[in-house]
Amino acid sequence: MCMKRILLFFGGCSTEYGVSLQSVHAVLTHLDRSRFEPLLVGITQSGGWLYYTGAPGAIPADRWQGPDCVPCTLALSRGVSRLILLDGSGTQLPFDAAFPVLHGKNGEDGTLQGLLELAGVPVIGCGALSSALCMDKDRAHKLAALAGVRVPRSAVFRRGAGIGEIQAAADGLGYPLFVKPVRAGSSFGITRVTAPEGLAGAAAAAFANDREILLEEAIPGFEVGCAVLGTDELTVGAVDEIELSQGFFDFEEKYTLKTSAIHCPARIPPEQAAEIQAAAKAVYRALDCKDFARVDLFLTPAGEIVFNEVNTIPGFTAHSRYPNMMKAAGLDFTTLITRIIETEVGA
Repeated sequence: MCMKRILLFFGGCSTEYGVSLQSVHAVLTHLDRSRFEPLLVGITQSGGWLYYTGAPGAIPADRWQGPDCVPCTLALSRGVSRLILLDGSGTQLPFDAAFPVLHGKNGEDGTLQGLLELAGVPVIGCGALSSALCMDKDRAHKLAALAGVRVPRSAVFRRGAGIGEIQAAADGLGYPLFVKPVRAGSSFGITRVTAPEGLAGAAAAAFANDREILLEEAIPGFEVGCAVLGTDELTVGAVDEIELSQGFFDFEEKYTLKTSAIHCPARIPPEQAAEIQAAAKAVYRALDCKDFARVDLFLTPAGEIVFNEVNTIPGFTAHSRYPNMMKAAGLDFTTLITRIIETEVGA
């Protein structure tokens, strides 16, 4: 068996930097070292690329940056994929594929994927177009609707829109509603608004994260998710269910579960789970996803399935839903990581 060298990116200059540190540590912990050799590139919060050869255990506590880290860059000439060390040695490290374990902007939004594709590097995970589409809540919803999956009613505004215009759209959608940045991850900048008085503040919070905001009707019921694996032939994980005692599944809840619980498999009939899995696969294909992603939807009291969003690089932390959904479907973490990588680079 030929050992594959995998370039793992972690960190990143986004608000989800800390989550990426947890995720890449989990990937490293469960990586099959008989098949794969990792090369680690940490991206600092200011955007610097550092080749890291230290202990994986230093990464989650953000103690990885040190004098042994070497600035590096990517060889952009197509052909052999290479990491170039910028220490004056001229060292170039070849690798077989790149696996971005990054969350949020500048990592999950297609920017890094586009750079890798320009250099001819095989990308493990969704490509540039798919990543950009999935990060854009408005355009993702439009494509999901064309694929036959119901989406929430919504309205989009660019920075500079008047509060009167936004208020009129909110009145048409009705309260409660959500105000969201069009492009942001892990529920950053999202506010649940229950009355007109809270609209201006919610819009300001969303505009602080993006130049476009989305007003979206609140969907009754609860959130469900479906892990999808593959490109041509798809494997789906068990459907999970988020039980909330208050509010909504915001950034803090996603990574602490202080007032919520995740049930996997979801407490729904098997035929309903199958419908959710079918909807997830339809969205996955409509948004040109490949290798792996998590599709989040809502299930209403009437049994309707409504699309929410796609996470193209879902978390791999202790609380993360994607590996737990696949575990419930019979794939342990190491097998899952192997399947994800081999979907792109082959066995």
